Amino acid sequence: MPRTVAPWEVKRETLIRAEDRTDPSFGCKPEERQPEESMKFGVINLDKPAGPSSHEVAAWVKRILKLEHVGHGGTLEA
Repeated sequence: MPRTVAPWEVKRETLIRAEDRTDPSFGCKPEERQPEESMKFGVINLDKPAGPSSHEVAAWVKRILKLEHVGHGGTLEA
């Protein structure tokens, strides 16, 4: 039986299909974005623990980060 490789042992690399330029009038590079802008248009990848509902976790994120709108994309259950 083949050995399962742990995630931290997997060799990872970034593949770039093509280099291109973006017109700066359409925004900025992600690393140059202000934190407020990242919070407005960002996504949080959350590994929800067992127990609280998806709705509860979304409410916690909203309260902790002092955001006006928070939602989740479907169920957060495993």
